[in-house]
Parts: sequence; C-alpha cells; structure tokens
Amino acid sequence: MTRLGGAEDEGAGAGDGVVAAALGMGDAVELLVALWSSAAQDVDLRLSPHQLRALRALEAAPDLNLTALAERLGMGLPTASRLCDRLEAAGLLERSPRSRDRREVRLELTAHARRVLADVARRRARALAAALRRMAPDDRAALRQGLRALRAVLDGGAPVRGAEAE
Repeated sequence: MTRLGGAEDEGAGAGDGVVAAALGMGDAVELLVALWSSAAQDVDLRLSPHQLRALRALEAAPDLNLTALAERLGMGLPTASRLCDRLEAAGLLERSPRSRDRREVRLELTAHARRVLADVARRRARALAAALRRMAPDDRAALRQGLRALRAVLDGGAPVRGAEAE
C-alpha cells in the first residue's frame, strides 16, 4: 500500500490535497478489492476474478456474443473462448446459435449462474455493511456524498458544486 507522508508523497506540494486524497483512496480501494475478493471466494463455487467479471458482464448486457464479451473484458478472442469453455463446463454459461445468424453464438447465463451472482452480491454487501457499521454515522454520510460526487464525475457528469479546485 502507498503510505501517505512517506517517500511516495514527497513530490507533492504541501497544498496538494488532490494527490493526498488520491493516494488515500488508492489505499482504501486496495482494501475494498481484498474484501470484495474474499466475499466472492466464500461461495460454494470458487470463481476466478476473470470468471466473475465475465458473468457480471453477461448479466449487465445479456445480448453479448463472444467478440463483444472479449472486448468488454479487454482480452483476446482465444482467451475469452477458453474462459467461456470453463464457465460452460461449470454449468454457468450456455452457448447457442443466434436465430438470425447461425454462425454467431449467443452467450447466456444459466439459472445456476444467476444464483451464484446473487450469492456473491449478498456476501459482498454483508461484508461491506459490517465495515460501514464500524464507521461513525457522519463519516458514512460523508463517504456516501463523496462517492456520489466521484461517480458523477467519472460518469462524465459535471463537477459537483462546492468542489474545491485543489
């Protein structure tokens, strides 16, 4: 993890709160990813991060074909195909020819995959809720507001009013 105030922070000016905030958020994100991964590994069927990302992508955009899934996951077609082979073998994915173009293969989550994704989501929410319960109510409210503002900016929206230009 990056330590604020350590050697990594020496290049930042004393008034550079944006860099300090980014470093602190990076630390928090690393811990959140560890919590997220741990909750996903507690399900009966262990999924790799790539497998879970593929299932989530197919859940979010159910009409993806293999090419679109590979693009969404940022991997080559052969890698995506092997990933789908493993998901199909685990009973999480079904492949079928599309009715309008029999050469194109439709990827569809199975009912079992939907149950696994729901279980992962429940476990992740419980793990995160347990951490949030240990925060002071004012800190939780500030976190919610900050995350809302960050999401708006990352989604391409306008900066939140009152945001400081640090």
